[in-house]
Amino acid sequence: MTDLVGLADVEAARELLAGVVRTTPLEPSRPLSASLGGPAWLKCENLQRAGSYKVRGAYVRIARLTDAERARGVVAASAGNHAQGVALAAGLLGTTATVFMPEGAPLPKVAATKGYGASVELVGATVDESLVAAREFADRTGAVFIHPFDHPDVIAGQGTVALEIIEQCPKVRTIVTGVGGGGLVSGIAVAAKALRPHLRVIGVQAANAAAFPPSLVAGAPVRLDSYATIADGIAVGCPGEVTFAHVEKLVDEIVTVTDEDISRALLMLLERGKLVVEPAGAVGVAALLAGVVEADPPAVAVLSGGNIDPLLLMRVIEHGLAAAGRFLRFTVRCADRPGQLALLLRQIADQRANVVDVVHQRQNPHLRLGEVEVALSVETRGADHSDQVVTALRDSGYVVTFP
Repeated sequence: MTDLVGLADVEAARELLAGVVRTTPLEPSRPLSASLGGPAWLKCENLQRAGSYKVRGAYVRIARLTDAERARGVVAASAGNHAQGVALAAGLLGTTATVFMPEGAPLPKVAATKGYGASVELVGATVDESLVAAREFADRTGAVFIHPFDHPDVIAGQGTVALEIIEQCPKVRTIVTGVGGGGLVSGIAVAAKALRPHLRVIGVQAANAAAFPPSLVAGAPVRLDSYATIADGIAVGCPGEVTFAHVEKLVDEIVTVTDEDISRALLMLLERGKLVVEPAGAVGVAALLAGVVEADPPAVAVLSGGNIDPLLLMRVIEHGLAAAGRFLRFTVRCADRPGQLALLLRQIADQRANVVDVVHQRQNPHLRLGEVEVALSVETRGADHSDQVVTALRDSGYVVTFP
């Protein structure tokens, strides 16, 4: 049976991290408070050094290596945040780092990892494939493998997040955090349950990359056949043995959220919280906003990372606007006569909606003779306004379809 990390381990990790990591702010969230009917807070690990909580566990793990082990260098695998955490920690502790990342890893995360001094190898389509390559490198070179989540030192380091939360919000009753491999939620649960036995710890996974629910049903880690989500930071195909033992015993609940839920949460954090958060970092907020979890206030959602590719951020904002009913994409068929496009745009303007772009097509083989198709992107004030725009167009005789 796997030995669990204890509160003393987390407190010892905090001593190691003193002067190394930031005590990140705990910010109130009015939208979440209104949704929950009580105080809600955001633990801003997106403002941590290297942009996520990952440096906590990475530093503790590397700091506890012997001088001889550090002399051999360290190796890791990551989609980005653990990579940056390991690179930063290795530099601070005077060892070399090699990091294997998926070939599709966001370019800003690759650049940041190199910027902290690590050598980067792009291997495989997923983190799991990068993990295999990193282990092979460790076997071949003698470098020490720094697992992204499945190690007691890593779990202890991540658990220091909970120590800060309880000090910053002594009356906290619920902590909600994202879950990939389970290192963060395991560490938080260790500290939270030791200090506040009745405090609920809830983990959140992306619905299309949720390995923990079937694993908990099976009573052992279960590997997903495939997974895909915008939350690349928690796209892990199989829980670890060590983290699974912690989650099974200490975590109250694991829930899932859709990519649409995540997009809406990111949009809210940008607009209302003025916070830049990556998709994986926003899943706790997504779960609270979507109502998929019962969280007794005061509640804290951990914003676990802020390392988002600007290009992805643009797409997520658009996706979030669409999910919130504030961005419409649709096509309209109408007669191919002079003035018809102007008339169509006037109809939309009369509904006080803003046209973002227009594509006018005559060459579609599915169109009848004398018919034209117009593809539009339109900004609206919300779901009700979107319905109003579509209803007005249909009432005027236009055929409106959605892609």
